[in-house]
Amino acid sequence: MKTLLIIDVQNDFCPRGALAVYDGDKVVPVINQIINKFDLVLASKDWHPEDTIHFENWPVHCVRNTKGAEFHPDLKVDKIDQILLKGTGNRNDGYSAFEATNLYLDKFLKEKGINELYVTGLATDYCVKATAIEASQKGFSTHVITDAIKAVNAQPGDNTRALEEMKKAGCNLMTSKEILLKAKNWGRN
Repeated sequence: MKTLLIIDVQNDFCPRGALAVYDGDKVVPVINQIINKFDLVLASKDWHPEDTIHFENWPVHCVRNTKGAEFHPDLKVDKIDQILLKGTGNRNDGYSAFEATNLYLDKFLKEKGINELYVTGLATDYCVKATAIEASQKGFSTHVITDAIKAVNAQPGDNTRALEEMKKAGCNLMTSKEILLKAKNWGRN
């Protein structure tokens, strides 16, 4: 099963959001273009309580049941098979989708016989990186779709460093164009 993992494409990480990633909304059309090529689509959400220690380091964002925590309005949410809620506790950050509290992602993927993940979303240098590296460490063949991710870039060069860290961890970097070409061999045009 070809599995797409969409990381945190939420209003608060898009322009005018509480923790906006520059051009964060630009990942949406790319994700929408490739989403139908996958057998299974999973999407994570930051789902923070109001009183989490996470907000000691970050502006208040993606508080559960708020507009900021909703997926970007243009994302094809009808194609999402499972939502992963992370950062749900008062004392955890929830950077990796493997930290989801409503579904044990590692166990879920293994039970379904999935060994290959394609990762997209926000932000390259935090949640995308944490998820992709953990997936690779857990033995999943992990592909990061570079034109379907955007970085916070709190420090100049964070995006480049994150990509290098993911490559070093065994992740394959590719583009949506490569996915579309590859999908022809999957039998999904």
